[in-house]
Amino acid sequence: MTHQPNKARSSFRRSALRLPLLLVTAAALAGLVACSGGGKKDPVAQPSTATPVPTASASASPTASSASFMAPLTGLAANKEVTNRPFAVMINNLAPARPQSGLTQADTVWELLAEGGITRLVAIFQSKEFTDPIGPVRSIRPYFIEVGESYGGVLVHAGASNDAFAILRGQHKEDLDEITNAGAYFWRDKSRKAPHNLYTNLEKLRAGAAHRKYADTAVAPTISFSSAPDLTGAAAAAEVHIKFMMSDYKVSYTYDSVKGTYARFINGKPHTDKNNGEQLTASNLVVIATKHNIYDAKGRLEVDLKSGGEAVLFQQGKAIACQWEHKDGDIVRLMKDGKELPFLPGVTYYHVVPNTPSLADHLTYQ
Repeated sequence: MTHQPNKARSSFRRSALRLPLLLVTAAALAGLVACSGGGKKDPVAQPSTATPVPTASASASPTASSASFMAPLTGLAANKEVTNRPFAVMINNLAPARPQSGLTQADTVWELLAEGGITRLVAIFQSKEFTDPIGPVRSIRPYFIEVGESYGGVLVHAGASNDAFAILRGQHKEDLDEITNAGAYFWRDKSRKAPHNLYTNLEKLRAGAAHRKYADTAVAPTISFSSAPDLTGAAAAAEVHIKFMMSDYKVSYTYDSVKGTYARFINGKPHTDKNNGEQLTASNLVVIATKHNIYDAKGRLEVDLKSGGEAVLFQQGKAIACQWEHKDGDIVRLMKDGKELPFLPGVTYYHVVPNTPSLADHLTYQ
């Protein structure tokens, strides 16, 4: 039986345990972004630099019961205190850019519409240390800026829409742009065609941020985690299907009860990481509905990430209908019966879909 999101509303009560969360050391944002010219388009081929050789990556341990530290954005055990500032990287999600590199190392991933019905990913990297490539990197939009800054991240991109570039320049955002201020910290992969071949890695991003004199720490959002959330009355959701606008962006997930995670598919095929061949997975899936407004002839969008609205949280093979809200200076929060819903420790994937005609037109599960 297929459920629509509004049928998952129930008398669900949350009595989840809240785990303590380490706050990353506060630091004032500093540095002035040097930009030139507005309305930068997605990049064309540039002279390539030497491509780093990928090496095995190290990640936070989710099972170390004796660990003294916890990753702020995942709630997973960490080998040391996680105080580094996140990077919010704009990841190309066009078919020629798949499989992308580095997504299995992200703490949080957002999928949002860009112009023309395509989607783009904003991947937040903080807790995991790895040397493999990240990308392909693509251009930024105003609402992508909102997402990245809500985590205190340095914005990583290649070009921008006119409006996004005006925000970056006018408000002195802390960003690393391959086109205007940080070209030395990216490289082109000759095995792929531009503009689907632009990459970076953590070493280069940190070097670029240091060169720009950006703070290397930031205030991390306080996130509530529970390893045993109250799912009383939640609807079954072993299969989740998300439709954006174009047929080339049919996203689905299948719940693995053994691993306790959702495996991601795109157009019916496993969505994998080019670095390691692993399928992308998440412990928490979030689908939020909001207003999308097309404002120019190229189909560029205004996406409302402020007003709140309907949402569904998926975890442990269940769906919880809820509401999303977003206060200034904070991340998006999920609310049910006046209380915030906790996340399972692990990776979280967000999906932002239009609220027209309704959330049910973009999301089904069973």
